[in-house]
Amino acid sequence: MRKQPQNPEAPNLSHGHSPNISRAYRPLAAAIAALCAFSAQAETSLFDEIIVTAPLTDSPLTLVLDPKKPQQPIPANDGASFLKNVPGFTVVRKGGTDGDPVLRGLAGSRLNLLVDGAEMLGGCGMRMDPPTAYIFPELFDKVTVIKGPQTLRHGNGNLAGVVLFDRDREKAEQPGVKGFGSLTAGSWERKDAVAGVTAAGSKGFIQANASHAESQDYEDGGGNKVHSSYERQSLNLNAGWKINEDTRLSVDASGSRAEADYADRTMDGVKFDREGYGAKFEKKNISQVISKVEAQVYHNYIDHVMDNYSRRTKPAGNYTVNNPDRETDGARFSTELILSPSTQFDIGLDAKANTHTLRTASNASQAVADAYASLARNKDLEDETLGVWTELRHDLNDKSRLKGGLRLDDWSADRWNGNSSANYGIATGGYIGSADETLPSGFLRYERDLEGQPAQFFIGLGHAERGMDHWEATTWNGLTPSSKLNPEKNNQLDTGVIWSTDRLSTSISIFYSKIDDYILTCNIAGGCNTASPQQTGSTANYDSINVDATRYGGEADMAWRFTDHWTLRGALSYVHADNDTMNVALAQTPPLEGRVGLDYSTGPWTLGGLVRMVDEQDRVHVNYGNIVGQDLGPTDGFATLALNASYKPTEKSLVSLGIDNVFDEKYAEHISRDGDATAIAGYTGDARVNEPGRTIWAKASIEF
Repeated sequence: MRKQPQNPEAPNLSHGHSPNISRAYRPLAAAIAALCAFSAQAETSLFDEIIVTAPLTDSPLTLVLDPKKPQQPIPANDGASFLKNVPGFTVVRKGGTDGDPVLRGLAGSRLNLLVDGAEMLGGCGMRMDPPTAYIFPELFDKVTVIKGPQTLRHGNGNLAGVVLFDRDREKAEQPGVKGFGSLTAGSWERKDAVAGVTAAGSKGFIQANASHAESQDYEDGGGNKVHSSYERQSLNLNAGWKINEDTRLSVDASGSRAEADYADRTMDGVKFDREGYGAKFEKKNISQVISKVEAQVYHNYIDHVMDNYSRRTKPAGNYTVNNPDRETDGARFSTELILSPSTQFDIGLDAKANTHTLRTASNASQAVADAYASLARNKDLEDETLGVWTELRHDLNDKSRLKGGLRLDDWSADRWNGNSSANYGIATGGYIGSADETLPSGFLRYERDLEGQPAQFFIGLGHAERGMDHWEATTWNGLTPSSKLNPEKNNQLDTGVIWSTDRLSTSISIFYSKIDDYILTCNIAGGCNTASPQQTGSTANYDSINVDATRYGGEADMAWRFTDHWTLRGALSYVHADNDTMNVALAQTPPLEGRVGLDYSTGPWTLGGLVRMVDEQDRVHVNYGNIVGQDLGPTDGFATLALNASYKPTEKSLVSLGIDNVFDEKYAEHISRDGDATAIAGYTGDARVNEPGRTIWAKASIEF
């Protein structure tokens, strides 16, 4: 049985253990006769294969993924597409890349994403560039998903959970020169290239990683071309100094560039530029009580440009260009204390500040639009958060443990009129209003290893609060001269069981959530109206209100190796959500989804397949939603089949290929953007942005 990775949230204490799930998905739904032609050889592990659904449930509510492994369906080279294979996640499609991730029906700032501990946010007021648009997953060593309000150390407002994209410092410090690379090719001229090299000695290391990804417009299952081409590049440099065995200092610099077409709106992204810098300090074994001290500072700058003419048919007139930018500065400090052999106490603080500005040219000539860079920037929002937190782990005995913590955040925001015309009777650049809140959060979780069984039970209660984010405050007018949205307050119960043996690994996680003052957006003439909840009409007025909501659901997953060569895999996710204030369904709730697969492995060869089934969804609230999208109406269910094969010629190399959407099904996800709203010249629109049709791909990767 493979060695399980350590839970990144758990301290290294002398008592207790956490049985982990070893699980990856490479299902099979066809070609049985061809599979049986292979001779019997040595057994491979459940995880050391092509990842199709969720690769690993590592500990309660925590999944750890290897972003360098191939996935099916093949994701775009961005963070949201990578997360789509995790049970509980869906992605709002807008084109070929830069979708918005949704976890258990919650999106936007309810799901915190950190890149090597640093936070970054996009610039577009309509989420053309969510944080995942600037993330290139294969350049990282590990992606950790923590579901629910069950951690406090990763910032404020984690109502849905946290996603951590991290590089492995210990791996980088291993002496010598090492590297990795991969090439991917696929339908619609899809081409990806990723490479990295690290050189390390006794006193430190230096590391460089780069990626390039591009694709032309894909076609949906009906043969219709979707406005979706893109091109993305990134570069990252890291250097670390090993001052002594217990003291380390590292610095990093990163940058990325991109362009992308969008099928859901009147403009495309002609510039996605990011610059990021940071430094980390770590000192261990300071005393018998102080086990470790960590400090980090970081800076991220996003410069984004969108227009209605560079990447699509030029308009007869009325050229429009928007150029938002965002500057994020942050710092973190934490101390790990070992109070006894069975008790660890962590304490920390973090701070971040965001400044967002905008400059626009609307209904202009092309010459004026092309000269947008000469225009003055107008600040529209500044926000700051200062938080302190504590987390405790106490082993009750060698079979059970308690984990918990408290967090307190001081949050404030100031809004200006960043538009080129008056807003609320306030001229461009004028001050609109402010908001500030004190936001408490906390959690308590009990974990028990079941006597005589390879299983663990857990139950936890979490509370998380967050203030309105930039999009809710500005685009959706949550902060005005006369009103402001209340902060959201989520009380959530999480429970489940993890079971792991040499042949069977499974987990079940269930949650029940009550959210007070949930921030609901709408695009209805006259604004959101609790007295007429099913009102429809013009999309002339973006508005937001607070409502109360009830949510429940969960995820289940399984990997069963029923012979030395055959493995059955599956996953299930479900969310039910109600808008209690308006007595309707809570908008933007995904339908029931299941995945079933089978794979066959022998020696260096593996063949597999996956059937993905998504139910219909008729629990909708049309024109209401959140900052990433609004309900468009009910949807039918669908099912797709994917097939794959892989060959591992050496321990450090892998060749894989696959066919996604084998039967060329025409379908769209329930949570999707409107693919018919813009009537892009040369394209056939639809009610939603349809998913790609039959896709053939191949990937080769190597480590050295």
